[in-house]
Amino acid sequence: MSETLQVVSYDPEWPNAFSAERERIAAVLGAVALRIDHHGSTAVPGLAAKPIIDIQVSVLRLQPIETYAAGLVQLGFVHVPHADDAVCPFFHKPRAWPHTHHVHVVQSGGDEERRTLAFRDYLREHPEVARAYEGLKRGLAPRYSATDFSSRQAYADAKAAFVTQITARALAAGYPHGTA
Repeated sequence: MSETLQVVSYDPEWPNAFSAERERIAAVLGAVALRIDHHGSTAVPGLAAKPIIDIQVSVLRLQPIETYAAGLVQLGFVHVPHADDAVCPFFHKPRAWPHTHHVHVVQSGGDEERRTLAFRDYLREHPEVARAYEGLKRGLAPRYSATDFSSRQAYADAKAAFVTQITARALAAGYPHGTA
């Protein structure tokens, strides 16, 4: 197997890396980006993660994709066409692995936006759940290839039951409520 996925200890520079990229995205997309949020494990203080900054950009409408894709491409992001483009178009940079940033575009006020932020906020406020998630990720990561897209997708799929359960708990408890 090629190089396995790496989950590394929390880096206090991750929020700064998000802020810098957020500014670049905001400058290029302007009013098209209604929200730009840091999400995923790098957005949870103290949580180990793959060292990739996950960014969620909320827009009024997902189509036409050119409305925001051109600006993201200008910043070096690559669009990965997928069936999920109907609910969450995905971009990454750089072109080749390892990626440093992922951008997920969602409809403002939509279910995908709410689920992602609810999960993030819940982990931020429930360190015992964040630790359980970290343990799951650390156990799974060595089983998957970092350089193969289908293997990285299989890693995400292996975490899905946990993420779905915690997201449902978070939504039932009134999350999300954070904005950063």
